[in-house]
Amino acid sequence: MADPSIDVDKLSYEIFSILEANFLFGYDTRKLNSTSPPAGTLKPSVGKVRILSIDSAGATDGLLAAKSLSLLEASLRNRSADPDARIADFFDVAAGSGVGGILAALLFTRGKNGRPLFTAGDAMKFLLENRRRISSPSVNGRFRRIFRLRESKAERLYRKTFSECTLKDTLKPLLVPCYDVLTGAPFLFSRADALETDGYDFKMRDVCLATCADATAVEAVEMRSVDGKTKIAAVDGGVATSNPTAAAITHVLNNKQEFPFCRGVEDLLVVSLGNGESDSGGFGRRSMTPGPGDFVRIAGAGVSDMVDQAVSMAFGESRKSNYIRIQANGFNSGRRSPMVSKSSNASETQRLVAVAEEMLTERNVESILFRGKKMAERTNADKLDSFAAELIKEKERRKLCVFPTVLLKQATPRTSSATMSSC
Repeated sequence: MADPSIDVDKLSYEIFSILEANFLFGYDTRKLNSTSPPAGTLKPSVGKVRILSIDSAGATDGLLAAKSLSLLEASLRNRSADPDARIADFFDVAAGSGVGGILAALLFTRGKNGRPLFTAGDAMKFLLENRRRISSPSVNGRFRRIFRLRESKAERLYRKTFSECTLKDTLKPLLVPCYDVLTGAPFLFSRADALETDGYDFKMRDVCLATCADATAVEAVEMRSVDGKTKIAAVDGGVATSNPTAAAITHVLNNKQEFPFCRGVEDLLVVSLGNGESDSGGFGRRSMTPGPGDFVRIAGAGVSDMVDQAVSMAFGESRKSNYIRIQANGFNSGRRSPMVSKSSNASETQRLVAVAEEMLTERNVESILFRGKKMAERTNADKLDSFAAELIKEKERRKLCVFPTVLLKQATPRTSSATMSSC
């Protein structure tokens, strides 16, 4: 590997060249990304930062997002002609809440061979096989105090899956929210923070346990950072933010150390994956008497939709090419499909898989800038396939970029020292 200081020196020189051209020779910085700059002027070129955001469980227990990721990865492999292509190869940042946090952790944690622990297909299989353990992490209604004597099924599952991996062992910047009862505020597990200090580095198994902790349980999940200095008492990431897209965008726009040339949403490519409209009464008709857990899901769904609308408005006209949202938002909720009927002999898991597959064939209701909403022109599956093409183009475009689009902080395993290297 090349000496990281060389990349930094090269970047510093190129930045100085821009400033010199701008102030000494009147170079127009608005032309940095123009395709036909004036003859004799410097044409720095940078790519777009690619963000993946995954919602908390929703109506499909995470299977809509898992199915979407599997479809996206298959499309990326087909279009790139690389049978080993992974989701992590085509994104710079991942954010996930609740079960979305687990999916992000599976896809972006580094395995022993330096590649992601899971493919998207394997991550979906993981969810299918362990759905009950993930959604029921408590033991007799209590959490961590009992775990010291007896681990829950969820904790055993995460320990087996992630072993001793921490946030530092993720391949790309990762953001996973939960709600900290001790401070009464959202808490965001972040790879960038972990690389700054061990006080914000947590075991990946604890990150997953925290973001999926049942918000209606008796006690929150108590955990500490790897150095023991930071303590939190966590509940469901969906309580903090069920749709972490805005958190991911804010992280990128304010993290100039890792994303030095990202100036606004026009410099982003964002995929936001929902998990179906929260529905307290099953698919189709809503219950008129929702329980405590249903209220949490309903509130989360409302916040998720608000985030989507706000982000969509922020992108403006560029949202057609720079932002896609995959969600089943109830437009066809009044229609019952035979394959998702509760009278079916299929298992609950099979039913949810069928629901996720059907949702990908539907068209969403999308927000229009200052004009309300309308039906999308393309199905969810079509949008994913089209965006795969954009991700391929972006990866190829970076080969011609003058500047590195992303400068990921790196750390020596199990230490807090960080250096810079281009990506």
